[in-house]
Amino acid sequence: MTKKTETKKKIFEGIVVSDKMKDTVVVLIERYEKHPKYGKFIKHKKKFKAHDAGNTKKIGDKVRIAETKPISKDKKFVIV
Repeated sequence: MTKKTETKKKIFEGIVVSDKMKDTVVVLIERYEKHPKYGKFIKHKKKFKAHDAGNTKKIGDKVRIAETKPISKDKKFVIV
């Protein structure tokens, strides 16, 4: 008897910074994190490629992306 364990999928909010590819958008995620030693808040930025079926999102749109199985070499997120 095998037991499947369901993992929580990561969900992020960000802004679309590029929509030039077919069915793909680039989403910029910003987060603030407190430095463990000095206590200063540091802004971290990271870009993710996300699947956008039908090219519905445009530059500047605020979107939510969720982790999914790999769609291509770089795409591992889909727009929710």
